[in-house]
Amino acid sequence: MKKRFHTYLQTPLGVMEISGTNTYVTSVEFVMDEEKPSEIVPDVLNECKKELEEYFAGKRKEFYVKIKPEGTLFQKKVWSELKKIHYGETTSYHSIAKKLKNPDAVRAVGLANGKNPIAIILPCHRVISEDGKLTGYAGGLWRKQWLLEHEGNVSGNNPTLF
Repeated sequence: MKKRFHTYLQTPLGVMEISGTNTYVTSVEFVMDEEKPSEIVPDVLNECKKELEEYFAGKRKEFYVKIKPEGTLFQKKVWSELKKIHYGETTSYHSIAKKLKNPDAVRAVGLANGKNPIAIILPCHRVISEDGKLTGYAGGLWRKQWLLEHEGNVSGNNPTLF
């Protein structure tokens, strides 16, 4: 088993913990408090931290850091679809289910979205209900709304469905 490292980032939405190995970021999540970071932080975690700082400053719309989320095959398929949602845009759970050729899997898509271990970089906050309402976000709906408004302000778009 590869050694795990972690570091922290203070954001406008609170503290985020960035975890991973020497090669990949495996999780980015909101946490209540910072714990003691790893003594040695691999370059990939520092790169992630820098990219997230640029995102929150409105200077980054795409992420290039190497990620490797851990989950089931279905979850990974959903998370792969998340990467295709452009900055400042939204899509629906139903739309993702249709892209996976399983239009009845809306709830399963929602559950997989909720298990996304790499917040913001895999932009699960850009997935809303088909009627345009904000639903479920592991970090809290207030964070989801803030992220969508932030992206809308930076891109000049109001995030709209599809």
